[in-house]
Amino acid sequence: MTSRIFGVALAILAATGGQAMAQSVSENQVAVMTDWSVFEESDPKECWAVSQPKETVNTRNGQVVSVRRSEIRLMAFFRPGADLSGQIAFTGGYPFADGSTVSLNVDGSSFELYTQGEWAWPANTGDDGKILAALKGGSEATLTGRSGRGTVTKDTFSLMGFTAAVEDSAGRCK
Repeated sequence: MTSRIFGVALAILAATGGQAMAQSVSENQVAVMTDWSVFEESDPKECWAVSQPKETVNTRNGQVVSVRRSEIRLMAFFRPGADLSGQIAFTGGYPFADGSTVSLNVDGSSFELYTQGEWAWPANTGDDGKILAALKGGSEATLTGRSGRGTVTKDTFSLMGFTAAVEDSAGRCK
């Protein structure tokens, strides 16, 4: 799994040129499908569907707290040259607690994502396929994680436009 995480992280860094994702992504946006956007790079060829949460709740010791987080994004990533097709990735905008996981709930179906730094991914491509299917059939996805400082975060994403954005991304990166 570690090589898979580093592979995707390197692919995403290459796609964003190492800059803040929000700056770079806005230059490469090729489509918008309701709550999801599609981005495309040509060298190397890569495409992704991405969204930001509709709602974010941060708690510590059961109390809602205000915290500072960077970009929070859920995405499905395609990079034919690296054999990545529909990889699910989540960045929580903070470093996750060491050894922690992120819980992904799609309309009652639960999945576990493994963390490294600010990123979380399914353990293997088989899990990516199961999660993609759930996201395509769902209306809402909620990701719950824990920061190194003990803050529990709950980010809720609309899935309106997800299927269209993923299919567009996949088509662009055949």
